[in-house]
Amino acid sequence: MEIERIDEIRFRIRKDPALGMLTDVRIYATETLLNNMKRDRTLQQAANAATLPGLVGNVLVMPDGHEGYGFPVGGVAAFDADEGIISPGAIGFDINCGIKVIKTNLTEKEVRPKLKQLGDLLFKNVPSGVGSRINLGLSQGDLERIAEEGVPYLVSKGFGISEDIERIEENGAMQGADFSKVSKEAKSRGLNELGTLGAGNHFLEVQKVERVFDDQVAKAYGLEKDQVVVMVHTGSRGFGHQIASDYLRELNEYQARKGIRLVDRELSYAFVKDKEAQNYLAAMRCAVNYAFANRELIAHAIRKSFEQAFGKSADELGMETLYDVAHNIAKLEEHEVEGRKVKVYVHRKGATRAFPKGRSEVPKPYRDIGQPVLIPGSMGTASYILCGMPGSMQESFGTTCHGSGRVMSRHQAIREIPTSKTLSSLKEKGIELRVKSKNLISEEAEWAYKNVDEVVGTVEKAGLSKIVVRNVPILVVKG
Repeated sequence: MEIERIDEIRFRIRKDPALGMLTDVRIYATETLLNNMKRDRTLQQAANAATLPGLVGNVLVMPDGHEGYGFPVGGVAAFDADEGIISPGAIGFDINCGIKVIKTNLTEKEVRPKLKQLGDLLFKNVPSGVGSRINLGLSQGDLERIAEEGVPYLVSKGFGISEDIERIEENGAMQGADFSKVSKEAKSRGLNELGTLGAGNHFLEVQKVERVFDDQVAKAYGLEKDQVVVMVHTGSRGFGHQIASDYLRELNEYQARKGIRLVDRELSYAFVKDKEAQNYLAAMRCAVNYAFANRELIAHAIRKSFEQAFGKSADELGMETLYDVAHNIAKLEEHEVEGRKVKVYVHRKGATRAFPKGRSEVPKPYRDIGQPVLIPGSMGTASYILCGMPGSMQESFGTTCHGSGRVMSRHQAIREIPTSKTLSSLKEKGIELRVKSKNLISEEAEWAYKNVDEVVGTVEKAGLSKIVVRNVPILVVKG
């Protein structure tokens, strides 16, 4: 498989009919990031994805790309809305894993004296860890309405605030969700995990804005140097994972029944007009709404924690949502491809929508600026807030990266990165840590990930999104 250089940060694998490829693979990367991808099956998985029927345009790999289940994390593919397919593997198990950022009017200087207390409160009020659960007094009927109606229903129950709704992708409620398409197993897993972080790479961070790169956009987003913000990274928990598992099994049976042969069984799919695809989409949208609600519940607990620590209301502390964005999702969108407008199901797996100014999907407060793009780094390193740019519409279906991307497996990180090394690094940087599992300290160490500065620099050079501010953590809460 030959990789050609297009320019400084773009590479290509040309479509090869002998391999069944129907389109090219385009890779956004520096030489260093590309070499990281070559160490695992990232590029082979992208080439495999290029064999799927109904593709429109190129299969894309973002600079944070790494090997995933069938389809690479950091991968993007669009399929014709009438003749294409839906592939759960190209969305991922953690449906609508995503990022929420909550602003405050506090500075680091004001937060530092309360940091330990704040860490304890957040660790208590936002359950984390494998199988973390909380009883919020919600019923199975509430779960159904949350899955179908999303954040607006949650707000009607007294959790979260109505002003958040327009600052959430899909306004926190993706249309077309049907709870009847969700299995009993998923329903049983879902109820008591709402409002919890989970484990793995999920986190809650109190961060300060270390540097402003674009004053105009930062002002429009309500951000300034030394301001404290809170970033939340989590998804649909066991509810979404069970939905993905259920439909992957069902689609394996569908493939056999239809006589469909795959280059990789993990890339199972259904044609979009078949009931199997429509049922999966209806269930996937339930998980999408669940994840938006989960992050809103966590935001509710974060506001409560700040109120307890600082003795002021969340309003007095300026605790507005900046934005909430998904990075594991399939969405029906209209894009211009080779001079014509087409409707496609854009599959983003470990990739973030990055629409520029003017698109109706961008919330009104940002429509004249461009959509905020929320990019977390690894534990102890920087995170970024970017802005969607026109270049993303021209070549990436309005998409950019989603984070830094792993370079080590979890087992390798545990073997090679001593816990003491990570703890020492965090202490030197003045970062408080609250963590449930000691293994996560090594699994999520900064050396297990790519350089987030290099990743976001790559998408900025490509014109997919531009850097607005760089944040650094002062408190990390993990499972």
